Amino acid sequence: MQIRKLNLLECHCKDLLRNHNVNVQNYRIIEKVEDSKKLLDDFKVDEYVIKAQVLAGGRGKGHFSNGFKGGVHITEDVNTVPEIINNMLGHRLITKQTSQSGVLVSKVMVAESVSIVRETYFCILLDRNHNGPVIIASPEGGMDIETVAEETPHLLKTVPVDINVGLTNSMANEIAEFLLFKGDMKSKVVNQIKNLYDMFVKLDAVQIEINPLVETDKNNVIAVDAKIQLDDNAEFRQREVFKLDDISESNPLEVRAAQHNLNYVSMDGSIGCLVNGAGLAMATMDIIKLHGGEPANFLDVGGGVTENQVLNAFSILTSDSKVRSILVNVFGGIVNCRTIAAGVIGAAKEMGLNIPLIVRLEGTNVQEGKQLLESSGLPIQFADNLDQAALKAVSSA
Repeated sequence: MQIRKLNLLECHCKDLLRNHNVNVQNYRIIEKVEDSKKLLDDFKVDEYVIKAQVLAGGRGKGHFSNGFKGGVHITEDVNTVPEIINNMLGHRLITKQTSQSGVLVSKVMVAESVSIVRETYFCILLDRNHNGPVIIASPEGGMDIETVAEETPHLLKTVPVDINVGLTNSMANEIAEFLLFKGDMKSKVVNQIKNLYDMFVKLDAVQIEINPLVETDKNNVIAVDAKIQLDDNAEFRQREVFKLDDISESNPLEVRAAQHNLNYVSMDGSIGCLVNGAGLAMATMDIIKLHGGEPANFLDVGGGVTENQVLNAFSILTSDSKVRSILVNVFGGIVNCRTIAAGVIGAAKEMGLNIPLIVRLEGTNVQEGKQLLESSGLPIQFADNLDQAALKAVSSA
């Protein structure tokens, strides 16, 4: 099955945290410039943080296509907020993690700035080595946790959680003490840790990272920034959350493939590859390169492919303007070669395929599949093995 990471904007993460009783600062989301004026009437705070909502990191040091500098601004002057929003919305933000053309900003978050006394790090994630959730905590937050682990490992604590027992009071207290919260603040952070673990379980999360989890000058505990990742296999249980998936920065062909339960990865060459199975995909790309060619992509149809999925697969492959030939390399096991052949024929005829098509089939019902292809009247080049198929694809591209 296709595995895509759920991409949530910062504002969506904050919505989820707030809905699960995790403290976040007050904020508003602006999607239209004219709404920023209304914001001034009902959102009065001492200091504003204005952040462009894109998935790329490095927003603060980025710049916009209109010349405006910085995707993150802090101001105490409420009258400057609409101007800052106007310079962000509808413009493309370029950062070290985007392409040179940048990413279009369609949402801006305006949040209340909080006065931070101390920053800590808190994370829950599924860990293969512990066969379940682990909590990772550090009193040194607001910085790269990998740096903490490398330079000051004694400031990092890992606490495995038995999924059948859950997070106990003693564990939450132990973590709060390690984070150096004391007195009334300790009880507050214990409550937040419990709420975060409940959220982790209810959302079928594989990671909830709060960096930083801060202590404010008003004796509050607030999750200032968050990274949330959900289990892709739990989409059927978390439909409302998955509707928030931001695909604006994803490759459109990869998004189309995911919609049809197909795995698609774009590359820079000229040979489109339709395969079944990741291992066969890697082997196919390797042998293409061995013979001097370059794959334009690979599209893995998986094990339960249907004729309609093959049609969609061809539509996606031929939508890539770089593709000069298509190599179909299928080893039938649970995949039926006859199904692949029927799908190839239907796709080629419906789309009026006009680029070279090389087919190599082996496995279940391979003879029936080949007979269908041979009798189709289509200009298909057949190959008896992968080496021969790759040579024909390279010479045709």
